[in-house]
Amino acid sequence: MFDSAELLPLVPPKIPAHQLPPAALAYFGDAVYELFIRWLFLSPPQRINTYHRQVVAHVRAESQARYMDFLWEHCSETERSIFRQGRNAAADGPKRVAAKIYRQATGFEALLGYLYLTNPQRLREIFQLLEGYIRSEANSNIEDRSLT
Repeated sequence: MFDSAELLPLVPPKIPAHQLPPAALAYFGDAVYELFIRWLFLSPPQRINTYHRQVVAHVRAESQARYMDFLWEHCSETERSIFRQGRNAAADGPKRVAAKIYRQATGFEALLGYLYLTNPQRLREIFQLLEGYIRSEANSNIEDRSLT
């Protein structure tokens, strides 16, 4: 199971999260999330191209929006508020993805950045929930492919 002591050994900067704009929280949260996803798929050992494909599949906006849908019921009202602020601060994003999806992904990233700076223990809990969800999705996809 997820142990962020291995993943996030950095000491958060002494910047009060409430002083950062939502876009900055999302920018930081994007890096935290990508590190988590890279860690998640590091085992078993694979070719770099395989790692890359797995990571890209999970860091794309569509996946992040889906993961936020899953997490919503597990979030406190404060966490939902941070998500909304990030979502509302987002630009329209790239043309390959709908603006609504891009904004939702930005809100997800803002939440992760906020939690990293304010409550690393809660971030660990969120990552544990995500790890379980992502692994169950992967197992479900494997089962679906074996049935066809």
